[in-house]
Amino acid sequence: LQNELKDRYGSALNSLILIGSVRDEARLEEIFTQYHPSIVFHAAAHKHVPLMEDSPAEAVKNNVFGTLNVANAPINMESSGLSTDKAVNPTNVMGATKRVTEIIIRHMASISKTRFMAVRFGNVLGSNGSVVPLFKKQIESGGPVCVTHPDITRYFMTIPEAAQLVLQAGGMAESGAIYVLDMGKPVKIDDLARNMIRLMGYTPDIDIMVKYVGLRPGEKLYEELILDDERDRLITTA
Repeated sequence: LQNELKDRYGSALNSLILIGSVRDEARLEEIFTQYHPSIVFHAAAHKHVPLMEDSPAEAVKNNVFGTLNVANAPINMESSGLSTDKAVNPTNVMGATKRVTEIIIRHMASISKTRFMAVRFGNVLGSNGSVVPLFKKQIESGGPVCVTHPDITRYFMTIPEAAQLVLQAGGMAESGAIYVLDMGKPVKIDDLARNMIRLMGYTPDIDIMVKYVGLRPGEKLYEELILDDERDRLITTA
């Protein structure tokens, strides 16, 4: 990313890349005290559902306590934390940790002069771990395309939409708010897989087989965007 920014913007971009861990309170305090950031986007989370089911303590240490460390760091003005639709009625460790982080952010907003907000994401097309490049690779290798369940659905957003949502939330900056992109109707993963097979010039279940492999640990058939008690305070943005 550093090299890409240098190639694209050269000396016009005044950037500084530093390495640290949100679990290292001393490192956070060192950086924040030296550079006094006025806006912080916190996205340093473990987000892979099955891996977090296997290592729940790591999910808690990084997602929960890492967020708490960032929230307690000396921030001048504004902070934003990235959450997930899996935080709504969570059935897995990762979703539960992200729900706790939302509660932390809302609590910090109530006791601090710093403005805190959470941005709740769906599945980002083209991101690491996205099903689209995975399906593409499976099709190119001759199949099968592995779908966990014929009825599983997910909300999807693009990388530009995700980035714009984070920036828009930072600009609106209503402390304690949870922002959610209006992602329209959920998509059946089975339909997505079959459409990709057709778009690549093959016929599903003839040229390329679709195989149902079962839900992974902690995985839900469908995701929800909003808790019932959130409807009056949640901010949805298009």
